[in-house]
Amino acid sequence: MDEDLRTQRHLLDLSRQADRRGIAVFSDFLTLNELHIFHQNSDKYETGFSSEGGYDFAERQIAAFIPDALSYRYEYPIDCLEITAAHPKFSEKLSHRDILGAIMNLGIERGKIGDIIVKENSAYAFCKREIADYILGELNTIRHTAVVCKKTKTSDIQIKPDLQQYEAVIASNRLDGIVAVMAKVSRSEAARLIQSGKIFIQGKECLHNTYLCKTGDLISIRGVGKFRFDGESGATKKNRLKIIYQKYI
Repeated sequence: MDEDLRTQRHLLDLSRQADRRGIAVFSDFLTLNELHIFHQNSDKYETGFSSEGGYDFAERQIAAFIPDALSYRYEYPIDCLEITAAHPKFSEKLSHRDILGAIMNLGIERGKIGDIIVKENSAYAFCKREIADYILGELNTIRHTAVVCKKTKTSDIQIKPDLQQYEAVIASNRLDGIVAVMAKVSRSEAARLIQSGKIFIQGKECLHNTYLCKTGDLISIRGVGKFRFDGESGATKKNRLKIIYQKYI
């Protein structure tokens, strides 16, 4: 079965379960493509729905299906784990890949793990609540570095992505032109990226070269990175647009 169709059927089944049982039902963490399928099928769900990743800028998110007659207040089953070196003086610099690999080596499926934010002295890993205690008990070493894990509340910390700002000059704020600048490719190659389903705006796949980007649009380019379009900053003498955008690093 096609993977997209499998995802669609799974999400529809979760909605039916929520409606039949009268409780909130949650998915695992969804990828950008799965989030696109989630939004694309919104008119087919038998319940209300929303999504959350544990913090405001989350890329991987859990879908929630909420029946109309829900009689209790629900919360997303997401825990945030803070990971720090046990002996900072002797620790290696750990990357997103190092941390993700170490967690998955515990036998945990990728869908149980959300975003991983790496900061200078610590990292924050979002995960399904059902596997949080297992990670806390088993994740003791990443590469050659001994680590300490603990649960933390996102309200107690400031989790914001690191952004690097850029400026560029383009003919218009059409998506193909902006993708070309962000991905550092030709406009024709940008059009191919768009038409091959590799561009997501606000988590939704966009296949339209002529989409006009708006200030605040979050643009993910698969294989390149995630960007925020911050709008126009003026015009050149030849009436080309000056734009500002930021890349998540």
